[in-house]
Amino acid sequence: MSETPVSEAPVSAAPASGTPARRPRRFPTRARTYVWAAGALLLLALPFYLDRFWLQAGLFAMAAAIGAIGLNLLTGSTGQLSMGHAFFLAVGAYGYCVFAADGGDGLTGLGLPTWLAAVLAVLVAGLAGGAFSPIAGRLRGAYLGIATLALIFIGQHVLFNAKDLTGGFNGRDVPPLSLFGLTFDDSELLVANVPFGSAEKLWYAALVLLLAGALFARGVLRGRPGRAMNAIRDHRIAAGVMGVPVARYRAAVFVLSSMYAGLAGVLLALVFQRTVPDYFGITLSLEYLAMIVIGGLGSVSGAVIGAVFVSVLPQLLTRYSDALPLVSAPGTGGIAPGEASRYLYGAAIVVVVLFLPGGLVRVAAGRRFRTDPGEER
Repeated sequence: MSETPVSEAPVSAAPASGTPARRPRRFPTRARTYVWAAGALLLLALPFYLDRFWLQAGLFAMAAAIGAIGLNLLTGSTGQLSMGHAFFLAVGAYGYCVFAADGGDGLTGLGLPTWLAAVLAVLVAGLAGGAFSPIAGRLRGAYLGIATLALIFIGQHVLFNAKDLTGGFNGRDVPPLSLFGLTFDDSELLVANVPFGSAEKLWYAALVLLLAGALFARGVLRGRPGRAMNAIRDHRIAAGVMGVPVARYRAAVFVLSSMYAGLAGVLLALVFQRTVPDYFGITLSLEYLAMIVIGGLGSVSGAVIGAVFVSVLPQLLTRYSDALPLVSAPGTGGIAPGEASRYLYGAAIVVVVLFLPGGLVRVAAGRRFRTDPGEER
C-alpha cells in the first residue's frame, strides 16, 4: 500500500500513537447567549442605579466607541492610516448645532427638527469624507497620514475663525435632541420613581446607536466588502489583480468612516451640551488611533474595548486623584490626571505592540476556543 504524503494528511487525523485528536472546543452557544443577555440587561438597568458621573463616563465611552469603529474600518481593516478623524467629529458636532439651532444666540442656525439635524450632520460628515476620498483612494501609508493631518489644521482654523458658525474660541451651545415627543434635556422625567435627566435619556439613545453601528460594521466585515478590504490591507497589488477595485473601495471606506465619526461627534455634542474648538485637535485624533491599537485592529469589539479604556481612564484618574500616588488635581503640582492617562495608554500601546498583537480583545475573549498545547495559536 502506498503511504499518504505528509502534506496531504487531513488536519483532523489522529496522531500516530492512536490517541484521538482533540478538536477545538468552542464556548457553548447557549452559555454565550446567556452572557450576552445578562450584559444587555445590565446596560439597560444602569441608569436606574448610577449617578451622573458614571453615566457621563459611559456616554463618552459609547460615543468614542462609535468613532473608533469607523476608524477601525479604515485603518484596521483596510490599512489606511488616518490622523484626521477629529476633523470629521467636529463636522458632525458643529453640523448638528448649525442645523438644529434657531439662531437666537446670534449664531447661524437653520432651526430644523433636531432628529433631522442629526441625520444631516452625519451626511455632511460623509460628504466631507467624500470630498477627500479621491486623495484617500490614491495615497497610502505615511503619505495618507500626513494628508489627513492637514485636515486637523484646516479644521482648527475654520473653527476658530468662522465665528458665525462655530462661536469661535468660546464655542456654541448644543440644542437638545427631541425625538418622538421626548426631549433629551435636564428636565426630569420619572421612570419607576427614578428621575431621568439628560444623561439617563441619552444613555438609551447611545446604546441603540452603538448597537446599530457595531452590527452594521460587523456585517460589512463578514461579507464580501470585508474580504475585499482585508485583501487591500494585506496586499494591495494582489487585490487589484484579483479584480478588487482598490481605489473605489478605499474611497468608499473613507466616506463610511467619516460618517461614523460624524455620528460620534453628534453624540459627543449632545453629552457635552457645548462644543469648543480646542477639543477637536490632533490630540483627539491620536487618542482614536490609540483606541483601535489597544483594543485590536480590524475588530469591532476591539474598537469598543479600546474606546472604553482610553475614554474612561482620564475620568477615573480625575475622580480618584486624591487617593492615587503622584496624581493630583490640575494646577496643584504632581502629574495631572489627563497627563497620567496619556502615559498609561501610551505604555499600553507599547505592551500591546510587543506582547499582544491582537489587542485587549484577545484578553477579554479569553480565546474563542481552546487548543492542544502543541497546536499553533
